[in-house]
Amino acid sequence: MLSWEEDLREISTQEIPQVRRWDEYGGICQRAWVEIDLAAVAYNVQQLKLLLSPQTALMTVVKADGYGHGAFKVAQTALKAGATWLGVATIPEGIELRDRGINAPILILGATHTPEQVKAIAQWQLQPTICTPKQALIFSEFLTTINQSLPVHVKLDTGMSRLGSPWQEAAEFVTLVKNLPNLELASIYSHLATADSPDFTVMKQQQQRFELAISACGIGEKKEMAYPKLHLANSAAALADRRLHYDMVRIGLATYGLYPAPHLQSVIDLKPVMQVKAKVTQVKTIQAGTGVSYGHHFIADREMLIAVVGIGYADGIPRNLSNNMQVLVRSKLVPQIGAITMDQMMLDVTAIPDLEIGEIVTLLGKDGKIKISADDWATKLGTISWEILCSFKHRLPRVAIG
Repeated sequence: MLSWEEDLREISTQEIPQVRRWDEYGGICQRAWVEIDLAAVAYNVQQLKLLLSPQTALMTVVKADGYGHGAFKVAQTALKAGATWLGVATIPEGIELRDRGINAPILILGATHTPEQVKAIAQWQLQPTICTPKQALIFSEFLTTINQSLPVHVKLDTGMSRLGSPWQEAAEFVTLVKNLPNLELASIYSHLATADSPDFTVMKQQQQRFELAISACGIGEKKEMAYPKLHLANSAAALADRRLHYDMVRIGLATYGLYPAPHLQSVIDLKPVMQVKAKVTQVKTIQAGTGVSYGHHFIADREMLIAVVGIGYADGIPRNLSNNMQVLVRSKLVPQIGAITMDQMMLDVTAIPDLEIGEIVTLLGKDGKIKISADDWATKLGTISWEILCSFKHRLPRVAIG
């Protein structure tokens, strides 16, 4: 058994956020829950590591509570499996990881500006993204007052038009950061806008701009690998082109077992980490002509056996999926009917006449040979799988499996 597998056994037995409610109340929270397969997290990290050269570090992005999977357990598992950096969006996300014993480098991907934020970043040994000269001056001035140095990461805007200093001004910006007291230039990075597209035109343009920028900063191909690191690739770019890996890749979605785009599915084998399940709370027969749920947007066209399931839009099930989704019961696809309500939804289970209260319904995940993925929901809703994963509310317990 590999060392990370042994560690995973120990991790899987520990408490993760929201599981406390499951245990303390003796199972009464089992109306609905989210299952998190930590073994799949470890597997995905290992598969991603195989794509990288030994010199390229892997950052696991655990912002938004690990894309809804539970940031601490994902971070702990990913680090055991070979990741060496973590990425978060906000200071509180970083503090939570530090407070629970995570010691790995943590990059804050969002912008921070105030002295109070600088103080918290320094206190909790987080590493900020520096996007503008003004921000760099604020950090330097405050850190000088407390006589503390801090690793910082310069972000360049090469075409995302989000955070970052213009790539054309990279040389001046980097020189300023390097010369300011109490700032240690840890990396220079940018973010790709179209890495999930099969058309690489814009991505290549952004890479060319990044290359021009770092060249203007006096950083050549033979630079020392320690500092400053260079990183550009998210999940999609890391799968699309090894030339985008540089010194580190920032992996979000692929950690959780989903592909950023269909054309990247053949690059690597990934295992979905999340499953969403609920239980049947009532089974009843309705007659032809009976309306179901608010607004009666579904009218039974025959005598029908329906099941009420204890999960709804307050748990993160998109209401726009009403009358437009299927779920798995006993390895069979059955249709959801009527408007999804705040805490409940209804199913047409006529095909399962002996269905009983308490049986498990799989909304996302696999039951038998059939699978429903976040991509399936995203396609129906005209959105992206990232949004689906992040939508499940915290009143759904996260339960470690695997």
